[in-house]
Amino acid sequence: MESNNQGGPGRSRPRRLLLCLDGVPHKLIEKAKTRGLFANFRGPSHLLSPFPTMTNVALSAMFAASPPAGYESLYFDRSAGELRGGIRKYLGRRTPDKIPSSYMDDLDYQEPLAFEFLIYVAPDRVWQADMRRFHERFRLAPQTQDYFAFLKGTDGLLHAQGPERLAIALESLDRILRDIEEWCGDETEIVLFSDHGMNLEENQRINLLTQLRAQGITVLNKLGGTEKRAVSVPAFGLCSYAAGYCSRAEDIETVAEALTEVNGVDFVVLRDQASVVLKSSRGTARIDQCVQEGNVSYRYQCKEGDPLKLSSVSDLAAKGEFDSDSSWFERTKSHTYPDAMANIYNSLFAKRVKHTADILISLSDGYYYGWSPFGRFVRLAATHGNAMRASSNAFLMSTHREFPDYVRADDARNFLKE
Repeated sequence: MESNNQGGPGRSRPRRLLLCLDGVPHKLIEKAKTRGLFANFRGPSHLLSPFPTMTNVALSAMFAASPPAGYESLYFDRSAGELRGGIRKYLGRRTPDKIPSSYMDDLDYQEPLAFEFLIYVAPDRVWQADMRRFHERFRLAPQTQDYFAFLKGTDGLLHAQGPERLAIALESLDRILRDIEEWCGDETEIVLFSDHGMNLEENQRINLLTQLRAQGITVLNKLGGTEKRAVSVPAFGLCSYAAGYCSRAEDIETVAEALTEVNGVDFVVLRDQASVVLKSSRGTARIDQCVQEGNVSYRYQCKEGDPLKLSSVSDLAAKGEFDSDSSWFERTKSHTYPDAMANIYNSLFAKRVKHTADILISLSDGYYYGWSPFGRFVRLAATHGNAMRASSNAFLMSTHREFPDYVRADDARNFLKE
């Protein structure tokens, strides 16, 4: 963590321990506090993770870091026209090509590379070893510098074993943090947060590729740019979103229409010039952005139905007129689709990843898409990735400061690093 001669840790503010718990939703940290855990922390804020609600997408936004190549370690490389990355990321040492975003340059502790995969195979052993190793490393660190640690074991526990097992892990973490507080005193602020939330229900695999092929869409791992009605849909983690890359621009809308017919798809989004078009079985809508003198506003126009259920939250939405970004945020921060306008619009127009998809697919809670062999040995008790409330609501809390009730990922850096 950077500091300077005039301010920074131990000078203008307390030293900070930034501790990110992968995949822990706001709902579960609130429950933990009602059981008496994390008693010295102020109330948890809702930290709204960007869609798709994935680790590297979220943390690069929270730390204003470089965007990862793709939404996951397996991604479609537009320049090469093929899938890249995947399981090879977890083999061997952490080399520069295995560091997805510059936020990792700031990490003082993260699990050994192999643990990133093993947390889904042996989550109990991994989280216990991970927390013990983090505690030991933190006590050896200089006491005049901030410390940033990322614990991934919590994500594996939730995916594979559900919230009951996570509750036990949080009890262990609470004991560690109490020890750290006693050892460091008030001169160290602990900021505990997560990267995304999680839907806490049994999930079934969506037959995405089978149903696309049945509708005459060809699914390929490599695209040459001339194939008709062809799409690549990277499949790796068992998550509630998917990303589609079309061989030809003229086929994007056709593929998007086909996707809305797939059982388990909540909605799909695609670009139309400077707008986002949203399609679902509930209807079609358009999201437009207007920027004037630095002020951002959005318009939600329904062509058929009301796929995001937003007309009831705003008169201007019902009329299809522009409303300010701040107004949309206040009206939708606790909605089924939190921060719906900015979040969904920016999923395609902000630089969330280097290789932005042509189509982003948000699945309904209870459904996942991913690598078939992975799904055979992992019982999926919970997952994340879609734009719905459960996956979007991460948390943020501190031993020293009160934060706003709702914080966008893009604004989190102000509370984490400043």
